[in-house]
Amino acid sequence: MNPATATAPGATGTGLAAADRATLIHPTLPAHRTDRTVLVSGTGCRVTDADGREYLDASAVLGVTQVGHGRAELARAAAEQMTRLEYFHTWGTVTNDRAIELATRLAELAPGSLRRTYFTSGGAEGNEIALRMARLYHHRRGEPQRTWILARTMGYHGIGYGSGGVSGFPVYHQGFGPSMPDVHFLTPPHPYRRDLFSGADVTEFCLAELRESIERIGPERIAAMIGEPVMGGIGAVVPPADYWPRVAELLRSYGILLILDEVVTGYGRTGHWFAAEHFGVVPDILVTAKGLTSGYLPHGAVLVADPVADTVTAEQGFPVGFTYTGHPTACAVALANLDIIERENLLANAAAVGAHLRSGLEQLLDLPVVGEVRGLGLMLAVELTADRAARRPLPHGTAEVADALREQAGIILRNNPYALVINPPLVFTRQDADGLVDGLRSVLSRVDPDGHVR
Repeated sequence: MNPATATAPGATGTGLAAADRATLIHPTLPAHRTDRTVLVSGTGCRVTDADGREYLDASAVLGVTQVGHGRAELARAAAEQMTRLEYFHTWGTVTNDRAIELATRLAELAPGSLRRTYFTSGGAEGNEIALRMARLYHHRRGEPQRTWILARTMGYHGIGYGSGGVSGFPVYHQGFGPSMPDVHFLTPPHPYRRDLFSGADVTEFCLAELRESIERIGPERIAAMIGEPVMGGIGAVVPPADYWPRVAELLRSYGILLILDEVVTGYGRTGHWFAAEHFGVVPDILVTAKGLTSGYLPHGAVLVADPVADTVTAEQGFPVGFTYTGHPTACAVALANLDIIERENLLANAAAVGAHLRSGLEQLLDLPVVGEVRGLGLMLAVELTADRAARRPLPHGTAEVADALREQAGIILRNNPYALVINPPLVFTRQDADGLVDGLRSVLSRVDPDGHVR
């Protein structure tokens, strides 16, 4: 079926692209780029553009669509809820049944004492809430001087004032005026970037730096450390196995809260409900979004340990609320989405197909441009390099490679300046994985050391 027939009369890909250029501001898109890929439909792991061309979605859009595109069950869940109670909030003493059901479900899935939930509309909102809760927790315990947040260079936590302030990329700070104060950035546990550690063991280096930073700032002034269990912004960077347990233990010894940003890693992406389980740690606050609804509606959930929740809801209560906090239709879709993940055993599929895909991707290491393959479950990355021995990145980045994969191989994935990021839907099959590897080889075998595709 050509999906262009489902659009307005005369709305070809060319016409829609022209309208897009005239009306939309796209994140990260410079004005000189006039090309557009106009998507109009999707099923499973594939999407189709306005001219009828099909693409393999190897990115789950932004690591979001766990259960794939076009799931009628989720559309029905939304429609049924909308005819019953489309929207209400959870402010004050008002609540709704769907929010209660979802919070109860999440308390059952979450590790440790993460039994309390605060609903948001997405990941950046969730990290804003986590930062506020961390500071308020200490304030109400008589330590208002604990305002500092420890974050990591190349960590990504959103683009709000607080969430952008703790995101460790210059692009989110330059030109926007002063960022949130009292933030200290640490070295990321990125084993491929051995130049960061001066020959030392990655965990030992990071722990020594963390301890020195705490002592220099003053442990009595630090509220929390925030980090992604697996770093997504720089391409599925998995820390050494002992990194998170030792970080959590050190923070606890100083009374510093741990915030894990599982906006990407949550809800099965790594083969576990939450990546915290893989690393054997229980944070004080765990931020989720994306896969909670598979993107069918914007929604997020901040999971809070009992001691923190008890403190921030004491006195006058937690004073921050969003318009859509506890949106019943979003909660209904989330419940249906979690049902699909459980019923179709997608956590096991992420682990099994992820291992199969990684094995296939590792076959690409015979290509000079491929420096490393890494990841966990269906959160993977292929690091590209101009010089494998020196581990030098492509001088012009990976954008041209990503464009060629879309245009020449029909593969949509994300990229950063260093790597191709592969986060497909959790319904990905072995056949999908094999097709992805073949498509990658067809393009990567033609990439020169400057990053140009021949």
